[in-house]
Amino acid sequence: MSRMSEFAGREGAGYSMTVERGKIREFAAAVGSAHPRHFDDEPVAPPTFLASNAFWTTDDSDPWGDEGPDLARVLHAGQRYVFHGPPPRAGTELHCKQRIDRVYSKQGRRGGALEFADIVTEFRDADGNLVAEAIATLVVTEKAPE
Repeated sequence: MSRMSEFAGREGAGYSMTVERGKIREFAAAVGSAHPRHFDDEPVAPPTFLASNAFWTTDDSDPWGDEGPDLARVLHAGQRYVFHGPPPRAGTELHCKQRIDRVYSKQGRRGGALEFADIVTEFRDADGNLVAEAIATLVVTEKAPE
């Protein structure tokens, strides 16, 4: 079994993300949104737009570093967003930071023991106010399913 529990609390380096008008519109169209607020002159980002932060990360922003779990056994088990106010609008500069928040285990049926990790990405505005959090749950299987 991996040693994911050793990584609980570990943070990656911070990085910045600019919420761009065109990217909001492209994202909204890609997810099939017809909401006019996603397409006006100062569009509001759809809630799941924050997933595009992956395009802004840097090598040192990954809290796993070079020591993460074997990607051949990693599954994305869940995703949720918590907003602490309205979603960001076009032109907002967000300061992001990822951390491995919680690691826990369960016994699986076919893949042996399962390790879960909640990865939290915080999104803060220029004043340092927490705008939103994205919580991704990853699961790593002990072995390949039979």
